[in-house]
Amino acid sequence: MDQAHPLLELTGATVRFGADAALRDVSLRLFPGEVHSLMGENGAGKSTLIKAVTGALRMDEGELRLDGERVEFATPHEAQRAGISTVYQEIELLPNLSVAENIFIGRDVGRSGLVSRGEMVARAREVLGGLGLTDVDPRALLGSHSVAVQQLVAIARAVTADVRVLVLDEPTSSLDVDEVAELFRVIRELQSRGVAILFVSHFIEQVYEICDRITVLRDGVLVGEYLTRELLRIDLVHKMLGHDATAHRERENPSADRPEGEVLLSARGLRVGQSLEAADVDLGKGEVLGVAGLLGSGRTSLARALTGVARADAGIIRIEEHAVDLDSPRRAITLGVVYSSENRLRDGIVAELSVLENITLALQAERGALKPIPMDRRRELAQSWVDALDIRPADLDRPAGLLSGGNQQKVLLARLLALSPRLLVLDEPTRGIDVGAKVEVQNLVGELADNGVSVVFISAELEEVMRVGDRVAVLRDGRIVDTLASGELTADALLALVAQPEDEGE
Repeated sequence: MDQAHPLLELTGATVRFGADAALRDVSLRLFPGEVHSLMGENGAGKSTLIKAVTGALRMDEGELRLDGERVEFATPHEAQRAGISTVYQEIELLPNLSVAENIFIGRDVGRSGLVSRGEMVARAREVLGGLGLTDVDPRALLGSHSVAVQQLVAIARAVTADVRVLVLDEPTSSLDVDEVAELFRVIRELQSRGVAILFVSHFIEQVYEICDRITVLRDGVLVGEYLTRELLRIDLVHKMLGHDATAHRERENPSADRPEGEVLLSARGLRVGQSLEAADVDLGKGEVLGVAGLLGSGRTSLARALTGVARADAGIIRIEEHAVDLDSPRRAITLGVVYSSENRLRDGIVAELSVLENITLALQAERGALKPIPMDRRRELAQSWVDALDIRPADLDRPAGLLSGGNQQKVLLARLLALSPRLLVLDEPTRGIDVGAKVEVQNLVGELADNGVSVVFISAELEEVMRVGDRVAVLRDGRIVDTLASGELTADALLALVAQPEDEGE
């Protein structure tokens, strides 16, 4: 195909949910062999656009053309048959099956429509090899591999369906630096084959590294399409927000000013399997402790041990100097300790339930089934948090799964805050949400700390950890290697602590 003509072209796309228009007259062009970024705040319409292109959602108005021919997809399966595949942020594969089975599940491999396991493995090895993934054993269980490898297996599955358009929805949100580099290598391999790639990400630096073109949405409307090399980063942020990026507010009452001895939680010698060893943590009342570390460093194991999700194999946890046995999340909640998982779809949001039901879910569970919260009280409570956190749209009865990622995160925070916690442990609370929503969450953390709530804030973004935390605990290889006041750190110094092996630090 001539590079001057788009492989896929969407024009005049409008999608309505009742009286609300999630998309209004939006257009998108994807060219063969090009990586195209779709950018915008949460609620800008990115997810709706993806669903419209891939057959998951029917447009009220608009036209979709593939190779110049008008097409309509009633289901994602129809789109896949036409060569349009999507790899979502939350991987939709089966971890209890092998890599090969995940690549070919639902497809005939072998003669006469019968599945030949040997041929399946051989073909899977060929597909993986074509993407340079020779180290991935197609016979191994998918769940035994890292999230990064699972992402690549999902891409390999798309390749076996003769993919022509590949949509990658937040593909790097759970990857470390080396894993991102490997993903980008695979993307460039697909580019060389003429595949058009729609890359949806909130990591602006990654967009500028891998993408040729950028389309910006705001409030369901097309702001514009730009060549990446011609659009300054600051201009991109302005176009996404419609104004200058909201500044992170300064803490009114940072923990450095709190009296000595006001310690809420103290942990000594925490060990969780092979992932966390001999961890010592002190957290003051109204303090934000940032936690930095690469994937696999033990940061999530620490969070789970502090909140009863994973029982520590060794160590002592004290809350206000009293030793406690955090043997379950329920026990932790009774002590005012709550946890927000990094995987909000798997462990947090119940997509089919309404915003109201999601917000009041934990509070009702704490009270028990025999003490139902009256509906008028539930609505009043949920509405107060929707207003306080600016959850959009402010519709208590809308299924939470229809909200943008940033607003889903706010719903989860509302659920936890409804429990009136003393300690909030947040694992990647801004993962996969846009610049504006990140600032809102960061400011909310500061406000909570100013009001006496202690927060453990885990993030892969080092500058965010420094900006939000009063102190930063650095984990490497399952150990806390240092805890420093954030004001004593630079991004380069923190990166060195996070990534540098000890024998290179001499």
